[in-house]
Amino acid sequence: MQLHYKKIELPFEYPFTISGGRTKTNQPSLVVALQLGNYVGYGEAPAITYYNITVEEMIADIEAKKRMIEKFAFTEPERYWHYLHHLLPKNPFLVSALDMAAWDLFGKLKGMLLFEIWNTEFKNTPLTDYTIGIDSIEKMIDKIKTKPSPIYKIKVGFENDVEVIAELRKQTDSIFRVDANAGWSLEEALIKIPQLKDLGVEFIEQPLAKDDWDGMKILYQQSPLPLIADESCVFEHDVEKCVNHFHGINIKLTKCSGITPAIRMIQKARALNLKVMIGSMNESSLGTAAVANFLPQLDYVDMDGPLLLKEDIATGLQFNCGKVSITGKYGLGVMLSDW
Repeated sequence: MQLHYKKIELPFEYPFTISGGRTKTNQPSLVVALQLGNYVGYGEAPAITYYNITVEEMIADIEAKKRMIEKFAFTEPERYWHYLHHLLPKNPFLVSALDMAAWDLFGKLKGMLLFEIWNTEFKNTPLTDYTIGIDSIEKMIDKIKTKPSPIYKIKVGFENDVEVIAELRKQTDSIFRVDANAGWSLEEALIKIPQLKDLGVEFIEQPLAKDDWDGMKILYQQSPLPLIADESCVFEHDVEKCVNHFHGINIKLTKCSGITPAIRMIQKARALNLKVMIGSMNESSLGTAAVANFLPQLDYVDMDGPLLLKEDIATGLQFNCGKVSITGKYGLGVMLSDW
């Protein structure tokens, strides 16, 4: 195989802020391409400051191991993921991008979309939400007015956040999901969650710090709303920890190191009676297409990355009032606009 790569910058339509005052105006990402003969598979990995992995570090690892990455005798993605997992043990983001490219390549070689390879049917798929980042109440209301959606994921974890949700509720009857990004204490969560239930919130994502398992056990027993793990569930071995602490898990392909481990995480979550969600890390339509192929297997999905961007790098996904469809025929189902 031949490996190609480049850094891209994806500008947001609005500045994007989550709890802790973390704000960004653009998303740096790495796009990789694996070429085998006339077939090329593409993958994407956004760099997330919270996890201390930059695009430059991913590129440095590529340059250090490029010959080894390319020399693998590719037959199917699972074997390649295991090889990459051991070759690049400290860079799950890069492994994810390469694993995504391998699956895209595999689908093109087979002449099938990934969900077809996985023997699933693209029907009864969950609707995606649209994320409202932390902002002034006026700007948050304006986003709801200008971005109609059947479901909104609203970032909280700041003073008077429940009051803000109450104001937003006056604007729409759409479903609300609340994401605290580990921004509450147990005491806050116990007070706020019943109030949010009264405001029609569907579930709470990552209410407490990622390692506050004692607090989550108490909250799990008392919460009137389902609790979904995000920062507390990164890798495969985290899924079992979530039992009796969360009602479901939010898988991020980039964090868990790719499509291949995500398949196993879904299987494990189902066996443990946990709800399954896959979330966005502000990917373009390229990375988001990987999530789209999982839709038949999910209870919830947060795949609004392309909707948050000013510019996209790929075509092949269609969004219609939360309903997502894949228009391409092979692999991930998208085409890059420029490479």
